[in-house]
Amino acid sequence: MLAMLHVLTHDILPVFAMMALGFILGRGNLVSVPDAKTLNRVAFLLQPALLFPLTNLLDWHAFQFDAIGLYAICQIVIFSITFFICRIVLGREKLEAWLLSMAMIFVNTLLYMWPISYLIYGEAAALPITAIVAWDATITFAFFIITTDLMANSKATVYQSMRRIALNPVLISIFLGIVTNLVGVVAPAPILTGLDFAGAAAAPLTLFALGVILSSHSLTPNISVIMLTGVKLLAFPALVFAALSLGERPAQWNTLVVLCAAGPSGAMAFALAMLHGVRTDTIAPVIIWTSTLSLISLAWLA
Repeated sequence: MLAMLHVLTHDILPVFAMMALGFILGRGNLVSVPDAKTLNRVAFLLQPALLFPLTNLLDWHAFQFDAIGLYAICQIVIFSITFFICRIVLGREKLEAWLLSMAMIFVNTLLYMWPISYLIYGEAAALPITAIVAWDATITFAFFIITTDLMANSKATVYQSMRRIALNPVLISIFLGIVTNLVGVVAPAPILTGLDFAGAAAAPLTLFALGVILSSHSLTPNISVIMLTGVKLLAFPALVFAALSLGERPAQWNTLVVLCAAGPSGAMAFALAMLHGVRTDTIAPVIIWTSTLSLISLAWLA
């Protein structure tokens, strides 16, 4: 119990506090939603400073790809089930159902789980979290950026769609990071230092802005919010735990991949909903409740 409280107070709450601070200041009308949206845009533009060094410096040979593969399969299963529920049972529009389903499998790994895991385990011990961050940042996030854009702009021409996608700074940073990594080109130390300095602001700014924006939404959970929160915090990590019983790998990988799956819904589903004018009255409270309730589960699992 003491170890759990130490992890909660020393490693998890300090990161969560940035979103809570934004929520409190937003509710107190000390920071407005338009201010937060501006901060969110700035933080979004800083994300390439996190993503490029991450992908450029990855040691792919250290990854347990079977664990990542099983995690990806679980994402596909939970996404498919959730999309069916949102479309057929809850009767949501296709794009909202798409982003709600994204919120079930796209954990806030880069901005939340990564810093927490580093605080708890250190860089070397957090390798499994880094692997999931790399997977979600390079594949899952890119997939949802592209598909959401195409769905939201279905009337656009192929040229217009490809141009928007090609000019997305997040996608550009992911592409450059992977290409330079594969060809063995490590970015010069001064560039990495500058990116580290800029990228350090991305997580706290994003979490703070998200807290302010979410403060304008109702906290009262309806049946949809309760159902989806349960899928995210119970069904997804339980399925990942069961899947990782297949095959053999270091126990630390199983523990940390399950820890990652138990994290809260990623803020990017909410950001994409805002970007494309999708209703957020369900996505917002799902993020709030999964972020709050995951404090307990993360401290217990860690």
